[in-house]
Amino acid sequence: MGRFARWTVVAAVATVATGLLGGTAAARPLPVVYSLGAATATAVAAPDSSPPGANDFSCRPTAAHPRPVVLTHGTLYNMTIDWQALSPLLKNQGYCVYAFNFGRQPSSTYLGFPGARKTGGTGPIEQSAAQLAAFVERVKASTDADKVDIVGHSQGGMMPRYYLKYLGGAASVDQLIGLAPSNHGTTVLGLSAIPGVPDALRLGLGTAIRQQIVGSDFLRRLNAGGDTVPGVRYTVVETRYDEVVTPYTSAFLSGPGVTNITLQDRCAQDYTDHLAITYDRLALSHVLHALDPSYPIAPCVFSSPASGV
Repeated sequence: MGRFARWTVVAAVATVATGLLGGTAAARPLPVVYSLGAATATAVAAPDSSPPGANDFSCRPTAAHPRPVVLTHGTLYNMTIDWQALSPLLKNQGYCVYAFNFGRQPSSTYLGFPGARKTGGTGPIEQSAAQLAAFVERVKASTDADKVDIVGHSQGGMMPRYYLKYLGGAASVDQLIGLAPSNHGTTVLGLSAIPGVPDALRLGLGTAIRQQIVGSDFLRRLNAGGDTVPGVRYTVVETRYDEVVTPYTSAFLSGPGVTNITLQDRCAQDYTDHLAITYDRLALSHVLHALDPSYPIAPCVFSSPASGV
């Protein structure tokens, strides 16, 4: 039996065991779509639909997974595009999973695709963090949980840090897991050094774009005094082939309670990029392992850029 087959069997057994022990996983595991293209098609056909397994407000956490998981999407994405793989994966493992859309502006665009007005993460990040704070309180009230875990992609991996640092979120969050988060901003492949480019991006794509440029006032305030807050654990999962957060090392955090992971340190065949990292099997296994160390890390297999498969 090959390594991938063994890993698949272990994951399947874990899913079944969760159900036998009284977990909240569905009797039949939800399908997991490891494809950004398929996820985008779903988002166009059914904009604003919750990803599979998410937003069941009757869900009750189990002793095995006592903290609900809140998913926060990236800039110019939404919950439908970003979480067609991770949401059902988490639900199948017995987690209570929640996702929402944030940071929308009337002028939001996404390079002209038909669901452009349904994308998010373009409004001021401070406002998005306040929306996250309200959503976390709703999840806590529904589940009777004291704390949640947050998993975010791109801006969604960085924005919660504002909530933790300035909006009292540290009291409600056990850990923050970022997939290619823009923690220290981006040089936009060096274009940010060209006069006028940051302002053009802000005007064309939204305030949050400018706030994520290296050296912005927002990032200086966010990172002043250190990257972390006491009592919260942090995991960053990043790819060397990140074409959005550049250089890719700007995703990483420093400080106590931090784990930084570069996918290619484990698997040179993994070519996933910034856009598709939420559909990469290895990256997602690191997320589940951070949430529950008994979950196995996926074997090294080829993963193409921009697709997740």
